[in-house]
Amino acid sequence: MRISATVKLLAVGSVALLALSGCSSSSSTNTTKLQSLGTNEKTVSLLGWPGYAEDGSNDPNTDWVTPFETATGCQVTFKPYGTSDEAISLFKTGDYDAIAASGDATLRLIASGDVQPLNTDLIPNYAGVYDFLKNRDWNTVNGLTYGVPHGYGANLLMYNTDVVKPAPTSWNVVFDSASKYKGKVTAYDSPIYIADAALYLMKHNPELNITNPYALDETQLAAAVTLLKAQRQNVGEYWSDYLKSIQSFTTGNTVVGTTWQVIKNSLPATAHTKAILPSEGATGWSDSWMVASKAKSPNCAYAWLNYIDSPQANAAATEYFGEAPATADACKYASKDFCATYNAGDLNFEKQIWYWTTPVANCLDGRTDVKCTDYAAWTKAWQDIKG
Repeated sequence: MRISATVKLLAVGSVALLALSGCSSSSSTNTTKLQSLGTNEKTVSLLGWPGYAEDGSNDPNTDWVTPFETATGCQVTFKPYGTSDEAISLFKTGDYDAIAASGDATLRLIASGDVQPLNTDLIPNYAGVYDFLKNRDWNTVNGLTYGVPHGYGANLLMYNTDVVKPAPTSWNVVFDSASKYKGKVTAYDSPIYIADAALYLMKHNPELNITNPYALDETQLAAAVTLLKAQRQNVGEYWSDYLKSIQSFTTGNTVVGTTWQVIKNSLPATAHTKAILPSEGATGWSDSWMVASKAKSPNCAYAWLNYIDSPQANAAATEYFGEAPATADACKYASKDFCATYNAGDLNFEKQIWYWTTPVANCLDGRTDVKCTDYAAWTKAWQDIKG
């Protein structure tokens, strides 16, 4: 498999963020869909994770942008970003027609009115996208679709098979039993990691009544914070840079913690590691391409959204990056073991993933008798956890 040297760095900064009072009720939310397409403009400006729009300049053998430009006449300008917070800041400049955003950013973009709902009838390849990635909390609000999926993945548990014994089957090894590996536990460095603790509590502390790890009231958030503060005593390092995570597992400085499949695939055999989906399931991501409300090139933006979900382009983009494709037909164009390695289309695997979704005050689990904690509260809590 081809591993990009610029696979996404999904660190979410500790900047004070927009406090959402519930995306569905935001007066800024754009609800006007494009009804028809016109002539393609000559250019389109894209914003995305590194490796999401390769034109051969990084590697002459890796180019799915040029065929798009040739077919549509839309010349692509692409800017990569390193964090979801950076992405939102850049997108608000109005310089970009479309953005590839993760679920910890999409609802913020929708609530602020920076993206427009999509007319998926104008995106023919959307029909081929896995149904389980459509109409989800992170890309759909009040029945309006704001993003078309690019790819998806799970945050797995990885461990050193020589050191971590018996072989773990639960996230317990990084939470309640983490002291056994004190100083050599790793965790993902982001406020959204609070959801990992919430998922663990959802399975092991039913009295908290957590039904969605992204919908936490104050009591539930406090319980997650307590668990993460206890974990903090055993964490050797938090990671957001995948290269540092690879190095740490390779040297043995880290022996157990959160990982991505692409990190596991990048490790040498001498690292003696194994990555699993624990019994509780896992958090994960599904990235979405979204069109700016005031896009200067909306026709080319729609053309790009349609193109990136075409089987051949989707195969190239997701395999280069290291995530499962958004469409089943992409597997016809990927390398032999790619889709199997990333569990593409595996419903038994997929149903155990809780995809990143921006926490908002209007509880995503449907509760109306309480207010849930939003992303600003999670950011403050993460600062408190790390000290």
